[in-house]
Amino acid sequence: MLLLAAAFLVAFVLLLYMVSPLISPKPLALPGAHVVVTGGSSGIGKCVAIECYKQGAFITLVARNEDKLLQAKKEIEKHSVNDKQVVLCISVDVSQDYSQVENVIKQAQEKLGPVDMLVNCAGMSLSGKFEDLEVSTFERLMSVNYLGSVYPSRAVITTMKERRVGRIVFVSSQAGQLGLFGFTAYSSSKFAIRGLAEALQMEVKPYNVYVTVAYPPDTDTPGFAEENKTKPLETRLISETTSVCKPEQVAKQIVKDAIVVTMGLFRTIALFYIGSFDSIVRRCMMQRAKSEIADKTA
Repeated sequence: MLLLAAAFLVAFVLLLYMVSPLISPKPLALPGAHVVVTGGSSGIGKCVAIECYKQGAFITLVARNEDKLLQAKKEIEKHSVNDKQVVLCISVDVSQDYSQVENVIKQAQEKLGPVDMLVNCAGMSLSGKFEDLEVSTFERLMSVNYLGSVYPSRAVITTMKERRVGRIVFVSSQAGQLGLFGFTAYSSSKFAIRGLAEALQMEVKPYNVYVTVAYPPDTDTPGFAEENKTKPLETRLISETTSVCKPEQVAKQIVKDAIVVTMGLFRTIALFYIGSFDSIVRRCMMQRAKSEIADKTA
């Protein structure tokens, strides 16, 4: 009986994998697309911008440090595929004031057109034992890692829904899937992104807007170097059991997943439930549309 149940589970998963591509959206064409990358002045964000620029996209880089932004702009422009491409740099802290972030996005859209893809790379990590961390550390990481993704996403979502096209990418972490020693503040902020992304996807899917979440492992970035300065011994030993990835590799996978909206194993298994929930959302959407038409004709 146990063997039969296991065989049924394997067959079910394989079936979902076969069905998944049939219900996935059309790939997003990057040539000429407007891609906004937060945290784009270094690390994974800068590499994501380079990868998109190589494919013909127009880039808006958003980060706090203006000098680093200008340096990143020079590096990215070396990878242009035509003379029409533009790299726009805007200095702002995406985690502090939503109105500022909203204004920045408006500026970017006025210059480069509607945002086709937003990649939320802004983030930071601080580690330490729970009782050793200041309460302000929890507040800061939740602000940067969570609200720093909420604000830009909120600023682009209305236009994406109106145009019936768009991709939003949230860069979480392996620590956003598995809580680790020393990461009580960091992991919780990255776990929050997953909840945001999954709930948001259910809201915007009827409008042909799709959300993906990246869970990169330890990556050789300036942020990772800073993170290592505060790691407790136990956390460092855990990190040493895994390999450190190059940001270029991580960026290439993030862009690929965003373009074709690939799904992980557990997300694929959840398709059965997600499909039924999506049908409820669609029915509500249709009923609301009928009510609006009835009100206008009354």
